[in-house]
Amino acid sequence: MVRTFQHIRLFPKMTVLENIMVGRHVHSRAGFLAGMLNLPSTWGEERRIREKSFEIMEMLGIAAHAGTEAISLAYGQQRVVEIGRALACEPKLLLLDEPAAGLNMRETNEMGGLISRIRDMGVTVLLVEHDMSLVMKISDEVVVVSYGEKIARTVPSRSRRTGR
Repeated sequence: MVRTFQHIRLFPKMTVLENIMVGRHVHSRAGFLAGMLNLPSTWGEERRIREKSFEIMEMLGIAAHAGTEAISLAYGQQRVVEIGRALACEPKLLLLDEPAAGLNMRETNEMGGLISRIRDMGVTVLLVEHDMSLVMKISDEVVVVSYGEKIARTVPSRSRRTGR
């Protein structure tokens, strides 16, 4: 299980690639000391982490920004980087807290497409979101909670989710 935050929490002075790699290091088998000393035993592992991070960036459409400092990206792209870092952990469950907050309509639609692709990859997505148009378009099931109490549950129509 991995989560993102309503307010972006990237490492602003690190590159997009480095931010994604941070999430991937959870799978690292090299110890702290071996990493600090940059021992040859860590080189192959670091190469694999870098390669997998590039795959994730390509899937997200941000590979062209690999060497760019995260802080210099547009707000919507920063959100995508944060989701990429979460995906680098290979979660079975991805918790997204307000991923469309602060995005314009085009970016919100792109975010919806991205979330749908993540779901189609087999990752369960739990979405906390106030943009009900987005929620109804991409969700398999919607539960409405108010002050910790479930007040509604629905299954959006298939035609809404597929655009038919």
